Amino acid sequence: MFGGGEHTLTQHSLGRFVAEASTAALLQTRSEWERYGVGMRITAMETFLVPPRWLFLRIATDEGIVGWGEPVVEGRADTVRAAVAELSDYLIGQDPLRIEDHWQVLTKGGFYRGGPVLSSAVAGIDQALWDIAGKAYGQPVHALLGGPVRDRVRVYAWIGGDSPGEVAELTRAQVEAGFTAVKMNGSGQVGPIDTPARTAEVVARVAAVREVLGADRDVAVDFHGRMSLAMSRRVLPLLEPLHPLFVEEPVLPEYSADLDRLVAATSVPLALGERLFSRWDFREVLRSGIAVAQPDLSHAGGISEVRRIASMAEAYDVSLAPHCPLGPIALAASLQIAFAVPNFLIQEQSLGIHYHSGSELLDYLVDTEPFRFVAGHAARPAGPGLGIEVDEAAVRRAAQVGHRWRNPVWRRPDGSFAEW
Repeated sequence: MFGGGEHTLTQHSLGRFVAEASTAALLQTRSEWERYGVGMRITAMETFLVPPRWLFLRIATDEGIVGWGEPVVEGRADTVRAAVAELSDYLIGQDPLRIEDHWQVLTKGGFYRGGPVLSSAVAGIDQALWDIAGKAYGQPVHALLGGPVRDRVRVYAWIGGDSPGEVAELTRAQVEAGFTAVKMNGSGQVGPIDTPARTAEVVARVAAVREVLGADRDVAVDFHGRMSLAMSRRVLPLLEPLHPLFVEEPVLPEYSADLDRLVAATSVPLALGERLFSRWDFREVLRSGIAVAQPDLSHAGGISEVRRIASMAEAYDVSLAPHCPLGPIALAASLQIAFAVPNFLIQEQSLGIHYHSGSELLDYLVDTEPFRFVAGHAARPAGPGLGIEVDEAAVRRAAQVGHRWRNPVWRRPDGSFAEW
């Protein structure tokens, strides 16, 4: 619900339509709507704050077709929820199948544009509209995007752990579960120019994972923007003998102008993009020489925009690995992109991730089969739309609990702020 209640056609665009049509009698039947070129229309939009830290969106239509999206900024879910409510003023009463036109209006129709909140609100709406379109046409979204370009999608599993022994044990468990790739945090808190001991800790942890994986599996290392440019320049060459699949966010996005210097300093493939929100944000980054672009389907404008970012990346020989430590709807949308774009590399997914205490993405699905991974791969979804059936009753129950998740705030020993 949006504060005072569900946004409905009656509360918004219906009134305007009646005024323009001169009589409410014209709206009594579906055939009369079609006479005026309206067709299927959006009748309601609801958002649900659900544990552990997600926001789900349900868009209903007058034909009974429902689409689901996941518009969220982790730690700012209520803010994104308010943005979705504002955008609903435009969407209620509109034809949900005019996805591209809606994307253009929602992103550009306001004087102030861009940023994580608006882009994430639009992203979840876009996911839900594609879900509706697929269900209306009886096809999975990837079929509407030109059809699949692969038969299965490689996914990786997250591991936690602080010591070499812990990360090795957790990696072994993922190998036994069939995964051929894992991702790990490169470090905890890091100083601007840290000690040789801290540098050695990073290398030792990655080395322990590599020893378990052998040469036929992969490890990706997430620096999480915790490293300064100087520290990344120091650490990356030391990781080269361990052959990471990629190192993620070697610097914060605000230092993207320095990426070309970092690319020149190492042979390790560099990846970033979870905190970039449009093709315009990616434009200069793609020119820097990164190897992997990581837009998030719940942050970077949804399926529509990530498909465009993937095409831009292909022109620079950059692979796509969608960022997705989120819930089932975001993952379902990511997989639709993964099956549709030729330069896809690997898919993040959050089953068992350490952020999800007490809740899992499978808790919100009627059928968990779409997220059953075999030999570290996801099968091509055959169901219409996003290819999942959201358990609406479970969502509504969880929304009664809600959440106020916030990321930790770290401080260095001297009391100054440190990147989390």
